[in-house]
Amino acid sequence: MSQEVELKLSLPARALPALRRHPVVAEAVKLGNAVTLDNTYYDTPELELKARRVAVRTRRQGRRWLQTVKCAAVSSGGLSARPEWEAPYAEAFDFSMVDAPEVARLLARHAERLVPVFTTRFRRETRRCRPREGVSILLMIDHGSIVVGERTQPICELELELEAGEPLDLLELACTLAEDLPLLPADESKAARGYRLFLDLPLTAAKAEASAIAPGDDVVDAFRELAFACVRQWQANVAAIAEGADGPEFIHQLRVALRRLRSLLKIFAPALPAEFVTGWNARLRDNANAFGDARDLDVLYTELLAPVVADELADDARFHARLLAFAATRREEARLDAEHALDAAAQGRLLLELSAELTRLQSNSLVAAADLQTFARLRLGRLRKRGRRAYKAARELAPTRLHALRIAFKQLRYGIEFLAPLFPPKPIARYQKKLVAAQGTLGFLQDLDIARLRFTDWSGDDADLRAATFFVLGWHAPRYASLRQSVLRDCKPLLWGTTPW
Repeated sequence: MSQEVELKLSLPARALPALRRHPVVAEAVKLGNAVTLDNTYYDTPELELKARRVAVRTRRQGRRWLQTVKCAAVSSGGLSARPEWEAPYAEAFDFSMVDAPEVARLLARHAERLVPVFTTRFRRETRRCRPREGVSILLMIDHGSIVVGERTQPICELELELEAGEPLDLLELACTLAEDLPLLPADESKAARGYRLFLDLPLTAAKAEASAIAPGDDVVDAFRELAFACVRQWQANVAAIAEGADGPEFIHQLRVALRRLRSLLKIFAPALPAEFVTGWNARLRDNANAFGDARDLDVLYTELLAPVVADELADDARFHARLLAFAATRREEARLDAEHALDAAAQGRLLLELSAELTRLQSNSLVAAADLQTFARLRLGRLRKRGRRAYKAARELAPTRLHALRIAFKQLRYGIEFLAPLFPPKPIARYQKKLVAAQGTLGFLQDLDIARLRFTDWSGDDADLRAATFFVLGWHAPRYASLRQSVLRDCKPLLWGTTPW
């Protein structure tokens, strides 16, 4: 078994000439001529290998045939390390070289039932780069397509494969290339993309992963694990939008990933270099702000305007229809602005730079000696105290103070989501459920307060639009008044009394 350590980067086909001209690529040693690789991926009719995250393929390169078995691995920032077994192929599979018992049993059980599922065909150019003594990296430019019947999907990738050195060397080389080229780290393998095309699955927005830390983890290692999970969510949504995915959920989940990363930085700040925390907090904030208006208008349209019914009131129905149309136009404009703001190359640079800095992070003797559970209790306690201060400041129910309380609850919620595996699951789950409900109430109040300001700006001197906004605000007024009166009472038990940690 060999261990394949690689970093995959996607790029537009139009950027291939610039990639080949880049000094790093142009000066790398060319390993032979470009070759055409024909690959066929196999599975059972029920896709049982896919279910176990195992890929089997044959590859034809000229007259040479190979068979390859790979196991899927978690990829972050495009960087992955996975076991691989490769051997000559002669018209029948021979899995005797697979020395991982569980994988060998799986393949032996299904060897007679394997059938072709999809193919990939691409031209590969290979070069060797030696950025410094002791480091050797293969640069492989792949350009072609995935094919399933009549359906195809393009392949345009740069793979950096480690021959000698450390995984960080791949990230550093990628950062150098990304300064001048539109490179986006790609966590999805060709096999995963092929299965998605075979199953005709639509692109879906990536949501936050469940925390995978454990009580015995080093504090910095726990932070790195959680941060890379946020990076995967961020990157997957950027990649989906770059591939043409449409819909507000992708932008929303991208912003969720950025917010979670900022909260994570603040929670673990005492264990991290100060310049790392302050620098990335500012960069992530600025990145998220570019997409804020689109999400706000989605919420306004879908949750505040669309549910309002005015069918039985002729004038109000007409005015409301005008307001809906006006809001839909603003919503579409904000969505287009967000898509234009999402420069895949700029996002790729940020993702690669953060991934490299996360990989470089080192613990020190003091941090390494800290108990993660004790650290988590202290940090959650601090977040709860911040919530108490925000609660006391919100007693007059001023919208800005309620918004500050909402932010405090959101940070506490993220903190509990990150650190939940360190504490008893049932009490944590009950507390989380109440926290989500309180945050939802505060969110509705904030959304309506923001909507009121937008409506005032939109309506101006237009009497019909003003009438429509009054109708919508009046529609929500009973719920708004009721929640506003009860919100502090409902929030108080979460900030005082016993905690699940």
